[in-house]
Order: sequence, then C-alpha cells, then structure tokens
Amino acid sequence: MPHIAIEQPSPADIDIIHAVLREAYWSPGIPRETVERAINHSICAVARDEQGALIGFARVVSDRATFAWLCDVVVLPQHQGQGIARALVRALQSHPELHGLRRWLLGTKDAHGVYAPLGFTSIEEPHRLMHIRSANPYGAPAS
Repeated sequence: MPHIAIEQPSPADIDIIHAVLREAYWSPGIPRETVERAINHSICAVARDEQGALIGFARVVSDRATFAWLCDVVVLPQHQGQGIARALVRALQSHPELHGLRRWLLGTKDAHGVYAPLGFTSIEEPHRLMHIRSANPYGAPAS
C-alpha cells in the first residue's frame, strides 16, 4: 500500500497535479497558478509510492469548524483501482482540525461508489443548495 500523508505538495508534485487537473472534467484548462493557490489554501493529502513519487492527491476546503468541501481527488491512472482515493479521503476525514464538522460536501460525476463507503450520500433536499457556476472559467471546454 502506498504511503498516505497530510502534507502540502512540493512544486514538482503540483506540476503533476496540475497536469491531471487541467484534463479533468471538472477543471479543464485550469492554470497552474490557480491549482497552486487552491492547494495553498487547503488541507491536502498525498499518496506516494515506495520510491516517494506522487501517485494520488486530494484536498479539503474548510472553515475547520462546521463545513468541509472535498475536492480534486485524483489518482494517477496506473494506480487506480487500488483503494488509494478512499485512503486519501479517510486521511482527510481523520484530520484533527476536521472532526465534528456539521457537513462535508463533494461533487462527482462518476465516482459515487468510491465515496459511499466513506459515509457520503446523495443530498436529500438538493433544492436547498444553490450555486453560481462559470461554465468555462479557464477557457477549455468542459467534457
């Protein structure tokens, strides 16, 4: 099993994370500077292989009192299907500054099965939530 840690990614790690996120359906074309700024203002978890190379990443945006938004959960393709995404999320859920929160949220198009065993469910009353969404904030078409 890879090593999972709560830590800020290195600049080289951010290069890898950016390469994945700029192709992801939720952030097509995202600039590296935006990824770096988001990481700097988040609690991050990283997964590394036996040689210390980055193989997975996740982050949480939180007030550290009532609310957390889980986002940018990524596992490099050759390491998918090994439970790394769940291990990253578990590490974040175990972070002492994130205990006792009233609500955790995330958005996913196709990974519901990854998150359900960790306690995530569909929102019972989605009409209570609202958002503002820019359809093309980085100039690349969303898939």
